[in-house]
Amino acid sequence: MFKKVLVANRGEIALRIIRACKELDVKTVAVYSEADVDSMHVQLADEAICIGPGPSTESYLKIPRIIAAAEIANVDAIHPGYGFLSERANFAEICRECKIKFIGPSPEVISMMGDKNTARAMALKSGVPITPGSDGILQSEEEAFEVARRLGYPVMIKATAGGGGRGMRPVLNEATLRSMYQQASQEALKCFGDGSLYMEKLVEKPHHIEFQMVADSHGNVVHLGERDCSMQRRNQKIIEECPSPKVSPELRQRMGEASVKLCKEIGYENCGTIEYLVDNDGKNFYFMEMNTRIQVEHPITEEVYGCDLIKEQIQIAAGWELSHHVRNATVRGHAIECRINAEDPFRNFAPSPGRINLWYASGGRGVRVDTHVYAGYEVPPHYDSMIAKLIVTGATRDIAIKRMRRALGEFMIDGIKTTIPLQSKIITTSDFKSGNYDITWVESFLREEGLKV
Repeated sequence: MFKKVLVANRGEIALRIIRACKELDVKTVAVYSEADVDSMHVQLADEAICIGPGPSTESYLKIPRIIAAAEIANVDAIHPGYGFLSERANFAEICRECKIKFIGPSPEVISMMGDKNTARAMALKSGVPITPGSDGILQSEEEAFEVARRLGYPVMIKATAGGGGRGMRPVLNEATLRSMYQQASQEALKCFGDGSLYMEKLVEKPHHIEFQMVADSHGNVVHLGERDCSMQRRNQKIIEECPSPKVSPELRQRMGEASVKLCKEIGYENCGTIEYLVDNDGKNFYFMEMNTRIQVEHPITEEVYGCDLIKEQIQIAAGWELSHHVRNATVRGHAIECRINAEDPFRNFAPSPGRINLWYASGGRGVRVDTHVYAGYEVPPHYDSMIAKLIVTGATRDIAIKRMRRALGEFMIDGIKTTIPLQSKIITTSDFKSGNYDITWVESFLREEGLKV
């Protein structure tokens, strides 16, 4: 096992990793920006090193500064968390060159699955269903028009280097194709440094289902079921649940077998998530992409399958086999997660940074809160707006929904606006209670409520 791990991230996920390391008797090193000096992950790590000013481009995305911190602290490994450098193949390669273990898959696999066009090709090779689309990267707007006519509208334009909903545009007809193409390319270039695009046939009103994969270096590959991430706005998830109310046992088996086959085909190691679109009938599924990292919503899988995915990541990277209880995990109940964001949902989700005057997190049976904030904490304006994850677990989905309603009602935050009022409304709707929602549901609900989409 490693003696010391550097956590190349911030906030909630950094604290989550530190806690897992403590339980494994592994020392931790936190890196932080000047804006995060008072963050809880900095306080609870064994060591902490400042790596620059507040903006992530000057701190958490600066590879030389993170490697320098790792060398100064003499760490064995680096855990990248999610976001930032977690899916940067060059970062994983630099770690390898510096003889520091990157807690994640190999640089080659990150590169392969990080390029959405290559990932689709690998899925196709493995026999995993994919949506009809372009044969590789679109070389011009004119080619985009040709492919769209062949596929038939509506279509979806996607950045090959995209993620988090960026660089994606639905195109409903030929009149909007040119502008959507340009918008997607410019956004992808700005966010990822690569404006390359490809095209897929748009699956209308699909469900966003992702499978949690865990694989070690000894040939063991398992899936820990699915999460339903269809409750989203502008491709940003708001509420997730495990298992999905849309996925039947038969479909779960087919998707799980396909996911395991793909991971074996590419030689995947560590935790990862394969994302699919499932049609509204719940019969057909299509490969969308693979995230070669831990996901924000991993806690609901942990609660339902009784495992610690962060510990598993660290142990796999240290050369251990998958834990026995992970290889033999079975479903035990239902879990729901609400992402608590510092945003005002009634003002077009405007960011709401600032000082938190009062913080009272929910508790009680079956309630888990993953967060790095506290009363008196100043939410900085530089980063993602998520400040907490509220996770509830129940023996049944109905119990979990009622527990989430109770937990949201108890959560008290003063000083900033959050998404809690909106989430409290959503979980009481008949559509959510019945599981009758797809990726278009939130935007329709917002319009009905007179809110901006």
